[in-house]
Amino acid sequence: MAGVSTPSYERFEVAGSRVVAAKACSASIREVLEKESLYEYAARQPDAVPLVGRAPVFAVNLPGSCGRAVVRHNMRGGWMAKLSKDLFVLPTRGFRELIASLRLRATGVSTPEVLAYVSYPKNLILRRSDVATREIPNGHDLSVALTKVTDHDHRVMVLDAVVKLLRALTQAGAHHQDLNLKNVLLTAGEGPGLDAHVLDVDRVRFSSPGSPLVAKANLDRLIRSLRKWRDLHGLPYSAEDEEYLRLRSVE
Repeated sequence: MAGVSTPSYERFEVAGSRVVAAKACSASIREVLEKESLYEYAARQPDAVPLVGRAPVFAVNLPGSCGRAVVRHNMRGGWMAKLSKDLFVLPTRGFRELIASLRLRATGVSTPEVLAYVSYPKNLILRRSDVATREIPNGHDLSVALTKVTDHDHRVMVLDAVVKLLRALTQAGAHHQDLNLKNVLLTAGEGPGLDAHVLDVDRVRFSSPGSPLVAKANLDRLIRSLRKWRDLHGLPYSAEDEEYLRLRSVE
């Protein structure tokens, strides 16, 4: 894998599909791909939980002992979607997500474990891809969390979790180019506070640990998303909330 050592993963092919999977899930992924794509499998499960994304995303039980996973089909956004909505040249986004996830987790940033990614041939150059990540249960994305909180103390708890995540990304030198409300997942922490997890990390690019440029880029991107949701969807997000994020995230 481009010189990166990932001893807990293995690479194999099934009917032309190229797979990199966690060893504990390899048998499960093989079983699925012998009949259909990973995303097709997830979409047709009667107990699949649909999640909001650029395209439908499904939380499902994988076969065998692999457990719960979130499966999505990689889709392009922006103007590129008009040219090729789900076609990519190698390396696919799945590869980038695995490498970014491993690096983030190693530096203390909470993000789901990548269980597998699969690329399917369209032709000699272009491929489609699916990614399965470990489900983080009982979570709400930031847009839902901010909508649900009604008192000051819980609102500060939500903002503090986001601040902690932003600081962790800065310390890792990780610039998430699509850090929006749907890519921040909040769960109950082990203590009295909340934990924030970053999602869809295939667009993370790494720079110098502690870089103030990374800190500013991540904060600005998230604030643009907060303002957009406030203006379009009536998200309860105030100037005081924004000032709190700006001041605390750079302390």
